[in-house]
Amino acid sequence: MAFPRSTGILLHPTSLPARGGIGDLGPAAYGFIDFLSAARQGLWQVLPLGPPANGDSPYSSTSAFAGNPLLISLERLAERGWIDGSHLASLEQEIGNIDYAEVKQRKLPLLTQAAGNFLARAPIPALGRFERFCAENAWWLEDFVLFDALRDRYSQQCWNEWPNPLARCEPAALETARQELASEMAVRRAIQFAFWEQWHALRRRCAERSIRVVGDVAIFLDYDSADVWAQRHLFRLRDDLQPEVVSGVPPDAFSATGQRWGNPLYNWDVMRARGYRWWIHRLRWATQTCDYIRLDHFRGFEQFWEIPAHEPTAIHGRWVDGPKDDLFHKLREALGGLPFFAEDLGYITPEVHALRERHQIPGLAVLQFGFGDTGSHIYLPHRLTPDRVVYTGTHDNDTTLGWWHSGASEHERRAAQAYVGQCEDGMNWALIRLAQNSVASLSVVPLQDVLGLGSEARLNTPSVKAGNFRWRYRPEMLTREVAEKLARLAEVTDRVPQPLPVPPLEDFAA
Repeated sequence: MAFPRSTGILLHPTSLPARGGIGDLGPAAYGFIDFLSAARQGLWQVLPLGPPANGDSPYSSTSAFAGNPLLISLERLAERGWIDGSHLASLEQEIGNIDYAEVKQRKLPLLTQAAGNFLARAPIPALGRFERFCAENAWWLEDFVLFDALRDRYSQQCWNEWPNPLARCEPAALETARQELASEMAVRRAIQFAFWEQWHALRRRCAERSIRVVGDVAIFLDYDSADVWAQRHLFRLRDDLQPEVVSGVPPDAFSATGQRWGNPLYNWDVMRARGYRWWIHRLRWATQTCDYIRLDHFRGFEQFWEIPAHEPTAIHGRWVDGPKDDLFHKLREALGGLPFFAEDLGYITPEVHALRERHQIPGLAVLQFGFGDTGSHIYLPHRLTPDRVVYTGTHDNDTTLGWWHSGASEHERRAAQAYVGQCEDGMNWALIRLAQNSVASLSVVPLQDVLGLGSEARLNTPSVKAGNFRWRYRPEMLTREVAEKLARLAEVTDRVPQPLPVPPLEDFAA
């Protein structure tokens, strides 16, 4: 798909300075959209929006379809009568990084209370929208709310540790559980409805400001997820319910043992026999949630690294063919187009590039990677083509100033200085200008680089399990001067946003 030339900011909603210790879809999000509009930005890129499974990473989720309850704005719920505003007094406007354990302890009971109030006394129009939401989304919602209620009943244990009839989804056991957990499931339906309406109200505000939302789909799912539990036939599981093989990448210059991610691998033969219906549902849902979609680990659709589950590292894996063109032909036929771009970083074979190019799916370029040896120059502007999405850095990189001051080698520093010349306003703005000036169709900059922040604002360090996805900006950081600087750059590089169709006003959170 050819994207119109535009530019935008990468910021996950958790990084917004909302009340309650974590970013959400409330007033701070609308303030951020106003900043994007003043800065003439046409894109807002987020990370996956699902409920976290194990840890705090948005890339590890208990559902391919559900929304993260922690992103729901209690302030917006109070405005709509779901909960009395006096109950929100404990949610002070904390400034600082996210303490997920504390946020969950304080926020989840209030969300449960609000959902219960809604179910008990929702106005007729809102109740009608809720019932329509449940009916239209029953294909994923019913599995998820039962899974989530069972997970809570069994103290967050992985589903394979539940009683065997439930772990194996025996119909009688599931029916008994549905009856016993009916009220808990109803609350979870209401919470998902609240997320859906708040998210789509926010998207409507983006459309009013000519801002497209860029989403993110991780190729693999967490084993401890409703999808693997309820549809195990789509995954390579053994008779004892354990994974037969798991995901990862082979050893390379960065890791002598490779990376063993541990996600169960898909049974592509079953997927193919079923016409890739699950993938069609997944990516149709993604395109209903966001305007453009980043496909994480695109390489896995051409070939993926298969690791026997009993292996402790990724060393003894092998490359296995993925679905390749077959999947993307089915997706194009079902969706009417492919509004995707591919995360194709790292060691990528010619076959992966050819797959992406045959389906006109743009690839990524990260400027921080471009100043090493000659082979890395493919990421620099003089080597780019319009079918690229260029970043100064991604959520997995250090901030540009953090990289410049402590991560870049002396060779990279000399090369960068030779390439950009004098940069009195910092290497972060030098790379921002390189990205905007390039011929790449889309240019995306993490907010940390726009704000000129160092390693203290890094969002994620791959392979480090603790301390990630905690950074939040402070409201005073979004100054008029920064917005004006971005706006002038968008104008002179022909990246000003173009008007978008605005969906009808029909939700409670608008």
